Amino acid sequence: MNQCLESYRVLDLTEGGCMLCGRALADLGADVIKVEPLGGSPSRSIPPFLHNVVHAERSLFFFAYNANKRSITLNIESADGQELLKSLVKSVDFLLESFPAGYMDKLGLSYEVLRQINPRIIVVSITPFGQTGPKVDYRMSELTNLASSGALYLTGDPDRPPVWLGQLNHSELGAAQEACVGALVASWHRESTGEGQHVDVSIQACTLELLQTPPESFDLTGHVFTRVGGKWIIGGRGIGRETVFPCKDGYVSFTVFGGGITESRSSKAIVNWMAEDGMAPEWLQQLDWPNDYDASKVTQETVDRVEAVFARFLLTKAKAELFERSFREGVILAPVTSTKDIREHPQLEARDFWQQVEHPELDGAIIHYPGPFLKLSETPMTVRRRPPLIGEHNEEVYLNELGLSASELAALRTAEII
Repeated sequence: MNQCLESYRVLDLTEGGCMLCGRALADLGADVIKVEPLGGSPSRSIPPFLHNVVHAERSLFFFAYNANKRSITLNIESADGQELLKSLVKSVDFLLESFPAGYMDKLGLSYEVLRQINPRIIVVSITPFGQTGPKVDYRMSELTNLASSGALYLTGDPDRPPVWLGQLNHSELGAAQEACVGALVASWHRESTGEGQHVDVSIQACTLELLQTPPESFDLTGHVFTRVGGKWIIGGRGIGRETVFPCKDGYVSFTVFGGGITESRSSKAIVNWMAEDGMAPEWLQQLDWPNDYDASKVTQETVDRVEAVFARFLLTKAKAELFERSFREGVILAPVTSTKDIREHPQLEARDFWQQVEHPELDGAIIHYPGPFLKLSETPMTVRRRPPLIGEHNEEVYLNELGLSASELAALRTAEII
């Protein structure tokens, strides 16, 4: 079965959420070799762990971003390890890394050095602030990533300090996606010129790019967006409307609209349903939605009064019931899906999104992995290989592909080079 990038070879030295870049290239068919230190990637210590057993080869975080990859171990801080990496570079198309800026230079493995070995090499570097600038040497956590981009300032309730977006590496994952795009764009350039290049990815810049409207709004109008919690500020008058309501078994995303025929339809449909259940007060049934609830006229007091009635009604219904009727009647409402909901989502099931991958090394455990982010008709993407064990492919790569002898490999192991 042909795949888009099956002729390409990648060395992946990234960690954390940055590993998604290599995973995406691997899903597209590239031969991605995860280069790990001798004890295994530090990312193998990131929870959660399969069946809550803490072990370097049971990290579900590591599993998620390393399926479809092979693994070798290599001490790149040793002179022999650096020479081995240079030997591997001769036959690869991409090298991905997320070390602090300048680290590869200090090891004698800078882009300028590697391009002398392989002029077609594309080196992708993912760092907090990029390879240049006054903050080039600053370190980051997910919290400071979000803060440096302005995203943290916009997150949370207006009367409380900013809050971050849970425990996922959102900023690193976003930068990894951009890094993958950058690698492929550089590859397209290489096809016509034969030139490789250095792709310098700043996590700060990638996260800032996702904000879009707030920076543009300030630039054009001087308006500074602030935290609004779960509300939607509509009409430029500071009137806040709820966007998420609790229901019987969770939450739904819904906003009470008015001001026009289309905008009012959803609200009127829910009011009619309330009336069927005897939960719609007379004043609400008589509300002139196009006029009385127009964003340019309605007061916060009216909004709060109306939303209180909607909130009481929605609490009596389950997510599925609300969504099914809303869909039939053209109401703009959607369930807020939990992890369990997503795993059982009929749309994803219908598209064969979840991929079953057997782990023989874990007593034959079968783990469901998120499937392809694209469906390609002629070059389909699949999870064709479980995540690798630490150094699982050392012999395959060093002996069969790099051409070392068994005695040389044994000596490298003894010297703790691999």
